[in-house]
Formats: sequence, structure tokens, C-alpha cells
Amino acid sequence: MNSDELSASYRGYIECLNQQDWDNLGRYVSENVRYNEEIIGLTGYRSMLEEDFLAIPDLYFEIALLVSQPPYVASRLKFNCTPVGMLFGLPVNGKPVQFEENVFYEFDDGKIKTVWSIIDKSAIAAQI
Repeated sequence: MNSDELSASYRGYIECLNQQDWDNLGRYVSENVRYNEEIIGLTGYRSMLEEDFLAIPDLYFEIALLVSQPPYVASRLKFNCTPVGMLFGLPVNGKPVQFEENVFYEFDDGKIKTVWSIIDKSAIAAQI
């Protein structure tokens, strides 16, 4: 994939997440996907995302920055949401919060095979 195709595929992946279209997640994510150095596979990745949406019913992934250099994508995602209960070990309990995630992806054969994610938990802590 060239840079434009990779960016388009990534945008399709984000749309898949925002629509919670779990049946099509495998179009974008490899069966053996790694998340922060751990092989969790497509099933584990899907479960993680489903749990995120349970904890944050109004979760929406907004791309603030996207850089594509095949086979890698770097993205800064923005979130403005209202988690219920705990979020990343923090007692948010329904308070609206804003935070960012810096995430890097490695693609192989047109699918995400590795994800490295860093979430700004200190921004959340400062708001509660």
C-alpha cells in the first residue's frame, strides 16, 4: 500500500470503530494482532474495544493528526466523552472528560498487525 491507500484504510478502520461494526473489524486488523507488545489476536482486540464502549458509551474516535509512512501509521486521537465508573483505574463516574491517545500502527498485507498506544491518563486525572 502506498501512503494514500494506507491513510484511507486507517480512516476506514476508525469509521469501523465509531460504528461499532465488529463484524468487519477483521477487514482492518490481523488475526494475530499485537497490542503494546502482547499478542492478543483479533478476538482479544475486539473484546478490548467492546469493553471500551461499555465503559464509555459515547466513545468516538476523532483523528486529530495522521501521518502515513508505509508500512506505518502514526495518529493522535482526541476523545471528548463521558465514561461510567472507572476509566484506566481512575474514578471518573460519569464526569465528562477530554483526553488524547498517541498511537502507532504497523500494517502487513493491508491489515493492522501491531499497535503501540499511549493514552494521556494525567489529563483525565486532572479533570476529576
